[in-house]
Amino acid sequence: MSIVKLVDQAVSSAVEAHKKRALGSRANRVALLNGLADALDATAAELIAIADSETHLGVPRLTGEVARTGFQLRMFADLVSQGQLDSVLVNPAVAGPPPVGHPALIRDYESLGPVAMFSASNFPFAFSVLGGDTASALAAGCPVVVKGHPGHPKLTERTVEMAQSVVAAQGLHPGVFGLVTGEGVEVGQSLVDHPQIAAVAFTGSVHGGLALWARCNARPRPIPFFGELGSINPIVALEAALEKDSQALAETLAGSITLGCGQFCTSPGIVFLPSGALGDQFAVQLKAALAKASTHAMLHQGIQAQYDKRISQVRAAGVQTLVEPRDGCQAYVAQTNLATFMASKTLQEEVFGSACLLVQVDSADQVCQGLHAVGGSLTVTLWGADSPTNGVDQILRVARQIAGRVLFASVPTGVAVAAGQHHGGPFPSSTMPSTTSVGPDAMMRFLRPVCLQDAPQWVQESLHA
Repeated sequence: MSIVKLVDQAVSSAVEAHKKRALGSRANRVALLNGLADALDATAAELIAIADSETHLGVPRLTGEVARTGFQLRMFADLVSQGQLDSVLVNPAVAGPPPVGHPALIRDYESLGPVAMFSASNFPFAFSVLGGDTASALAAGCPVVVKGHPGHPKLTERTVEMAQSVVAAQGLHPGVFGLVTGEGVEVGQSLVDHPQIAAVAFTGSVHGGLALWARCNARPRPIPFFGELGSINPIVALEAALEKDSQALAETLAGSITLGCGQFCTSPGIVFLPSGALGDQFAVQLKAALAKASTHAMLHQGIQAQYDKRISQVRAAGVQTLVEPRDGCQAYVAQTNLATFMASKTLQEEVFGSACLLVQVDSADQVCQGLHAVGGSLTVTLWGADSPTNGVDQILRVARQIAGRVLFASVPTGVAVAAGQHHGGPFPSSTMPSTTSVGPDAMMRFLRPVCLQDAPQWVQESLHA
């Protein structure tokens, strides 16, 4: 069977499930999400072993990721159970002429329909088959067609098999949860192009994301593309922080750079440092911390090759290399001044992996220039912003303009699953900066408001049955 026909088969089944309102009732969605979490727990040891063999991420990291994935599924189940999506806005009719007078209005929400979900390679559980995009789409009542990632095919197959068993055991339409696979671009393109796909969720590269986003917009009826693409996640190390404990900060940064071999969308790629003795001392301390660090193999050879290529490009951009990759540790650190950084587009783009660029600055104005050059980012971290003096308030204003999350302590790796979270940011970090892919609000991406005017009683009583 051709790729186009396989995709059509999966999408058509999802469409049928949506038409039959397989996820229309609150009870069905709650049961499915909890059932998937329970099944994930029951098969965790088997799935983790498969994932470790395919991704090199290690059992401890993968164990934590499975726990996060189950937590997300249960969180969305709880939110649906509590009526999070039933919070309709009711405006009773007001007599008299407009603008004061108006008819009775109810604002409700409608699920978009079948969602194409592209699995990410760097989070084989939390941003893959049963990850946050899938969980939030199901919570919103949308069937999901997963595009499996070729970096972990055996894990994908086994996870989907487990998920479809849950769907069958609960007597739900099989189109609630579908899968398409393939290593080439044709599978993803066919999925995005399918006229009955209602939205796309994607976590991956800027290049791949832009290509799919363009296809979403080129359709006769464009659809939303919720893409998380590239992010540099700059850290601003202010003098106050370095004076307090630069050694601890250097060790913390080294751990963040090398965590998961730097294959995190929130891995810190740039640090703006004060020029002079404090900045120089921090660079020495970071170099020493990385000399004791280790990393595992990268996810697959394609990512390794791209990392090596980007490191070569950075080396050629007029920087001073401080740390080179070595056996047992992939970390690369270079240093430069603001003028060189501002003049080089290469230095302003993400290096996916354990790479970090130290940029020396002389003032708050220079920090702001550097942040503006970085552009949209998932995060900006400010170390030492304990008071609004010496231009810190100015730096914060710029940080808020370019980032979806601003940290005032620690490092950006690690994204809490909580109501106050926002995982997204201005382009190129994401394509829809007003939406989040982590936390309860993630499910609002797959709903649209519908106003019901002068609705009869039976319609009102039928809402969210």
